Amino acid sequence: MAPKQALICGSLAYDTIMVFEDRFKNHILADKVHMLSVAFYVPTLRREFGGCAGNISYNLKLLGGHPVPFGSVGRDFEPYRKHFEALGVDLRCVRELPDHYTAQAYITTDLDDNQITAFHPGAMTQSHGAHVKDVRGAAFGIVAPDNRDAMLQHAREFEEMGVPFIFDPGQAMPLFNGEEFRDFIERATYVTVNDYESQVLAERTGWSPQEIAKKVSAYIVTRGGEGSRWYTREGEFDIPCAQAEAVVDPTGCGDSYRAGLIYGLMNDLDFETTGRIASLMGAIKIAHPGTQNQRFTREEFLERFREAFGYRFE
Repeated sequence: MAPKQALICGSLAYDTIMVFEDRFKNHILADKVHMLSVAFYVPTLRREFGGCAGNISYNLKLLGGHPVPFGSVGRDFEPYRKHFEALGVDLRCVRELPDHYTAQAYITTDLDDNQITAFHPGAMTQSHGAHVKDVRGAAFGIVAPDNRDAMLQHAREFEEMGVPFIFDPGQAMPLFNGEEFRDFIERATYVTVNDYESQVLAERTGWSPQEIAKKVSAYIVTRGGEGSRWYTREGEFDIPCAQAEAVVDPTGCGDSYRAGLIYGLMNDLDFETTGRIASLMGAIKIAHPGTQNQRFTREEFLERFREAFGYRFE
């Protein structure tokens, strides 16, 4: 029997991260920002594999799931391709466009953890050129941050196909108005946002968390170190935050959490266990730099889960 596959729609990107060993405020004059021209010497640099679809796929693969990332990349994708091929990730739905670069973020961080970021969307601007309705065998999906047109298209087609999916607006929150958000929610099976995004969603839609929960199977709001709150038609409950071994880098924790959600939901685990798997995934990620550098075996994860929550799941 073929394994159940999850179609992971969203961005695939490179993150180039640089550290400025000083403070921006020492070099940016407040009364001169209208004529800004500065250069920062950044002796520390690393390049990471990233993007929401890439990060979710990586983490779901670690858990033993079967992700199929769905998105567009450019002519510089080969290192990323080799990285995923070595992990056994199915790349048949990654479309390579030779006239574009893969999406990439250039992030400069100072000693106060302030960041200046430049983002080049590259091939992501063309991701609506492929259709999830053309993919056979998907048992589950997620519409994660991507090109605006692609997100609208994927949600519509998942619903038409009868494939349950998560709507995860994330960094794409500014791209949609209230009517469009209401349409996403009414099509989706699950919706997940962080605490700030939940407030934006309430303002844009005019719907409270309880009202959103009546339209989906679960509305999940993550709250950082305070865990997460799940709103369902039957009521609401809190999921505790798993203890992290260290707090190194929060980048990508949300994507790790979403991989845990997908794994639990696809394996018909109860919501409380699914939420705890997602919580532990975030705690493991935050102890590592970058978004795809953590490693564990299934048995190691099951043992950490038992230590964190007092029981095992299978």
